[in-house]
Parts: sequence; C-alpha cells; structure tokens
Amino acid sequence: MDFGPHLMLAMLEGLVQASVLTLTALGLSLVFGVMRVVNVAHGEFFMLGAVLAWWITHMLGGSAAIGFVAALIIAPLLVGLLAGAADWLILRRVDYDPERTIVATIGLLYIIQQVTLMTYGPDAHPVAPPFNTRLALPWFEWGEAGFAMYWPWGLSTTSYKLFVIVAAIVILIGVWLLMAKTRIGLILRATQLDSEIAQAFGIPVERIYALVFGMGAALAALGAVLVVPIQQAHYLMGADPLLLSFIVVIIGGLGSLRGTVVAAVLIGMSDGIISVFFTPTLAKMLATLLVAMVLVYRPQGLFGARSA
Repeated sequence: MDFGPHLMLAMLEGLVQASVLTLTALGLSLVFGVMRVVNVAHGEFFMLGAVLAWWITHMLGGSAAIGFVAALIIAPLLVGLLAGAADWLILRRVDYDPERTIVATIGLLYIIQQVTLMTYGPDAHPVAPPFNTRLALPWFEWGEAGFAMYWPWGLSTTSYKLFVIVAAIVILIGVWLLMAKTRIGLILRATQLDSEIAQAFGIPVERIYALVFGMGAALAALGAVLVVPIQQAHYLMGADPLLLSFIVVIIGGLGSLRGTVVAAVLIGMSDGIISVFFTPTLAKMLATLLVAMVLVYRPQGLFGARSA
C-alpha cells in the first residue's frame, strides 16, 4: 500500500481512539471542573463498563445487537450508580479535600480492580459487535487521464468503527446541550463557578457532586462499551485510558470541556497514527513529552483560565 492510503487508514484508527478517549477524558474533566476532585479510579470505571458489557451480552446470549444495545444502556447506568454510591460513602466523608480524595480514589481503584479479578477472572473476553461489515475505501490518483479513483488492497475499515465515531459525536453534542441548554446544566455551571454561593441559593451541592461523579464514571463506561467489541474486556484495561485521560485534561485545561475535546482528538489521532507507523510506546512517550511542555509553557492548559 502507498503512503497516502496507509496514512488514511492510520487516521481512521486514530479517530476511533480519539472518539473513545474524548468520552473518557470528558468524564474526568467534568468531575474535576465541578467538584475539584482528581479521580484516580476513573480508569477502573472504564474497565467496569467493558466487563459489565461482556457480562450483560454473555447473560443475554442470542442476538449480538440486542446484547450490545442492552449493554450500552445498562452498563453506564450501573457504573454511574456505583460511582454515586462511592461519592456518598467515601468522598463526602473526607469532605472532598483534594489530598485525601486522591488517596481515597487510589484505594477505590484497587478495590474495584481486585473485586473484578476475583469475580470476572484474569482472562480477557471479547464482545461481539452488533454489526461489522468490511467496507473498502477509495483513494485517488492523477494519471494520464487526469483525476481517477481506485480501491487499494488493504484500505478498508468496518461499519462498527465508523459507528463508534458517529456515536461519540452524538454523545458529545448531547453533553453540550445538557450543559448549555438545560436547567441541570445551569445548576452544574453555577456549582462549578462557586459552590458556596450555589449552596446559599438553595442548590443541594452534595447531591450535585454525587450526580457529577456518577456522570463522569458513566461517560467512561460508555466509552468502554463502545470500544470493547474492538478490544477485549480485561481487569487491567483501565491503566491506559486513565493515563491518556490525564494527559488530555492537562493539555486541554483542567475543567475545560472544549479543551478536553480538542486535546482528546489531538492525542487520540497522534496516538493512532504513531502506533500504526511506529510503536504504541513511542506514542505514549511523545504524549508525555507534550504534557511536560504544556506544564512548563502554559500550566493552565491550552484552554484553561489563568489563575488570578
């Protein structure tokens, strides 16, 4: 395959990674933006979404499409409820203190991971995609007859990968509409701006914190359900999404939803392209180097506000 088609294939793979990473990082950014809590267990909520997706589809059996749709609804809901319960049982007890919440979520990380290992087991399990048609992709060339299209061997993708990209875009639009156009979004933005003033105006801040923590975990689980037919569910699969999500929110700006989306596309695309042409390790190294440069030259991130 020539370089052009090969690059196009790498960009498609990068778009799939960017789509899932955007949802995962958006959940982490939302939690920090409203609660000022760094959730170290965020990757384990991602892992739980994948494991629950396998469990739901395995229990239902029958049609892969029915099992996938059920997992797409039930898994994020269960993970969100679990995260809300963790907020009530753990984070509220430490009064959302930044240092203690980091330690608490580290403990939560290991609890979720080890309970999953004891119940789910150490093996990776696949989830069948609801549809997976192979689609040949065209390329172009300039020949003696001028512009012409052709179909290079190997330049193809699947209908499910295109669905992941479209689904992520739809979910992002839904989150934006929720935050910008609804009353609950107004309450979330007011709590983010000043939680004490919000509480003085009668907003139940602790309930909002539980809701936001659950929403952040549910977004991560939703990304996991979308990606698990491409990857496999495994009890250790939360490490990479956690690392990349932290990279994204640092580059985009802690608490900035717009910066999170831009940085997720940047990191996801570069990670996919570099992984195809070189190695995934090099992609992680370059992403970490980019974080170091952002912290040195623009500590607030690309879209973060400067501290007063």
